[in-house]
Amino acid sequence: MKLSERVSSIEESVTLKLNTLANQLTAEGKKIYNLTAGQLPYRPPKDFVENIRGELDFLKSFQYSPVAGEAQLRQKLLDYFELSREVNLEDVDTTFSTIVGNGGKHVLANIFACLVNPGDEVIVLAPFWLSYPEMIKVNGGVVRILETTIFDAFTPSLAELKAMINDKTKAIVINSPNNPSGIHYSDEWMKDFANLMVDYPNVSLISDEIYFELSYYDPAPTYFYQHKPELLERTIVVDGISKNLASTGLRLGFAIGPSAFIKGVSSYQGHTASGPCTLVQKALEKYDMSSIKEFLNPIKNHLRENSMIVRESFREAKLDKCWYQTTSAFYYLVDFSQCPLMERFKKSADDEADYSAQICEEMIEKYGIAMVPGVSFGVKNCARISLVLPKEPFTEAMSIIVKALLD
Repeated sequence: MKLSERVSSIEESVTLKLNTLANQLTAEGKKIYNLTAGQLPYRPPKDFVENIRGELDFLKSFQYSPVAGEAQLRQKLLDYFELSREVNLEDVDTTFSTIVGNGGKHVLANIFACLVNPGDEVIVLAPFWLSYPEMIKVNGGVVRILETTIFDAFTPSLAELKAMINDKTKAIVINSPNNPSGIHYSDEWMKDFANLMVDYPNVSLISDEIYFELSYYDPAPTYFYQHKPELLERTIVVDGISKNLASTGLRLGFAIGPSAFIKGVSSYQGHTASGPCTLVQKALEKYDMSSIKEFLNPIKNHLRENSMIVRESFREAKLDKCWYQTTSAFYYLVDFSQCPLMERFKKSADDEADYSAQICEEMIEKYGIAMVPGVSFGVKNCARISLVLPKEPFTEAMSIIVKALLD
């Protein structure tokens, strides 16, 4: 059988591919430091787990969910959004709804399917989560990438963004806190972005906030719609429990947006995956979401400590050009471009080609370090590492990375 052109054009998720390779090499007895994973090595909150266990006694927990999710949970998520983002949706001249899906990725895929027509342009800010472009392209959209570099801490230029917007621009995707850079855009940036978007009323906004509660340095993340609440009339906010409840495998994400659009997403979801796991929904419905902060405190302390290990490792090795301050999420982008390592790959002094895939291949085969090449995220000659490993093996991994960068 021959695959459709639509599917044939999709590139495999490099993150999942390298994570699988790292696990395979580990199973073969090789010492591998797996820095590819975008998940926490922690159990979910005890109360949440107990809720799941308690729901096993009820027949309804094993039956179909409403397509858009359980009504009480949807309202709870909407209320929590208002509380946590400090917005009042009643102040906005539209009604809002929530849809619950099988993870944030599923929700995003549905959003792009319901928003993007063939030929529509969608602006994605680099570095970006690697699935955005594939989701856009599979729906016939055109991906426009706004590039950034380590020299501006991977923060996009709004002047360059403005220059990219045209009559074909359908949407802009914002991911803050950001995967893979581990930064979140400043409140000043968000305010300026909000002011800019007021001038483009036909451009929709997708705000991927899956790491919202995982910031470990103040100030905490803020958003453009907090400065201009009217922008919520054309904004879809995406969130979920994968990161903030350490529950990637439970596959529950959700989106909040204008009711008319959410209704369309629900219709689409009804013909693809239907509603998500009822058992998990019922457990989350009973969970006190105000306790998320307490659950995450030790996790954020761990991420902060590992981010300091990155800083000190580069400082001691005099690799200051490789360092920038992360503030949130699980990740750090290692920049190879200013390191002696690059001299072995560059074919000439002015060679600007991307060698991140080759470097990452060497890293895992020669040094036992599994990283994700930056090409997957729209940045050249970089690699994403995860900060979630325990302190001791993470320190060992950083020592090996520094040695490789100086090789």
